[in-house]
Amino acid sequence: MFLGDISWPDVTRLVRDARTVSLADQLYRAVGSIDANLAEGYSKSSRKDRVRFYEYSLGSARESRGWYWKGRHVLGDKVTAHRMELLSELIRLLLAMIHHPRDKTFG
Repeated sequence: MFLGDISWPDVTRLVRDARTVSLADQLYRAVGSIDANLAEGYSKSSRKDRVRFYEYSLGSARESRGWYWKGRHVLGDKVTAHRMELLSELIRLLLAMIHHPRDKTFG
């Protein structure tokens, strides 16, 4: 959810530049999908269902990184580097969650 909040000013900046309007929409959808799929996955009782939604979230995180990279010329190096770092950390966490679901990791 934090990433969704932090990406809002980025999306707003991208939408103001005619060259990146469609990119802003894609970024907004990809970042929103991360949170939605994490929440859905966490609510599932079977490992198979949890992992499936965590994998969807992982795909959206990777996609978001791509959209941030494409928007770097408008967003600037500092913002892009920060968001890429956050997304990379999220990807690492998701990979751990996929390989070690909560029923084994958290008791």
